[in-house]
Amino acid sequence: METEIMALRKSPNDLGENAKKTSINVLNGVLVDTIDLTNSVRMAHWTMRGPNFIGLHTMLEGFYNDLFQFGDDIAERLVQLGGTPDGTSQIVAEKTRLKAYPRDVTYTMKHVEELVERFAANAKTVRAGIEATEEAGDADTADLLTEVSRDLDKKLWMLEAHTGNAEN
Repeated sequence: METEIMALRKSPNDLGENAKKTSINVLNGVLVDTIDLTNSVRMAHWTMRGPNFIGLHTMLEGFYNDLFQFGDDIAERLVQLGGTPDGTSQIVAEKTRLKAYPRDVTYTMKHVEELVERFAANAKTVRAGIEATEEAGDADTADLLTEVSRDLDKKLWMLEAHTGNAEN
């Protein structure tokens, strides 16, 4: 979902206006999804019960702390480019591209499956954002998104390893 870009605030940043607008649009989409994913991870962390509880509970606490930091980095980059972050609960609920997280899940492995789906979806849109910001000429935003992508892929791998869905 594209974000409606309000007028850019004046900034001494010499990046071109088209690159700024492209990056702001991409970053707001990633920010919204990152906030939603953070909240999904916290919901799983709070409500899970079952096998591997303590390991998953501890791992997910680290995940949501990392995601919160990435959200902060993304929002700050938006402001650096003259944009306004889409960070309110109302905007996140309206614009997230992630599937709604189920409220009734408690079993540890069901939470893992739900999170695998959301981490994979988020990683896919972040990679698309890397391409869009590179094409627009904003290497710094592409670099930030590359860092986010690497982290999402690592967390996706860690979650997927819990599912036992290995091919030998």
